[in-house]
Amino acid sequence: MKIRLLAVGSRMPAWVEAGVEEYRKRLPREMPFEIVEIAAGARGKNADVTRAIQAEGDRMLEKLRDQEHIVALEVEGTSWSTEQLAERLGIWRQEGQDIALVVGGPEGLDPRVVARARQSWSLSALTLPHPLVRVVLAEQLYRAWSLLSGHPYHR
Repeated sequence: MKIRLLAVGSRMPAWVEAGVEEYRKRLPREMPFEIVEIAAGARGKNADVTRAIQAEGDRMLEKLRDQEHIVALEVEGTSWSTEQLAERLGIWRQEGQDIALVVGGPEGLDPRVVARARQSWSLSALTLPHPLVRVVLAEQLYRAWSLLSGHPYHR
């Protein structure tokens, strides 16, 4: 099972890269975690935000694979506890599914991407900066794996 995070934004600060890498290297070889950066749509003083979201959606849809189980990360999504995430991770692993977690830009995901998703997940009711989301996701995936594996990290 492969897990890919498709996230709008690029050129993350060093602390984000280091945080993600710390958890990526802890994950087992049979559960690789990859981040695919999607270029953000043009934003500025007179930018058309709808067009920017559509451009991000176009780029994201090009990167999604037909066989992936797509999970949209959205504020309106369902909140999962670590135990619930571990349970879902176990199901995905048993089904042999590759997972694509999708995160939009500042205004969220293109509705076409949300329509492709089989699940919608909310990391928090709080507004989190996009760079921090990457680190939180990597850590929670590792924590869920450790719970499934009986590893003491989760304690």
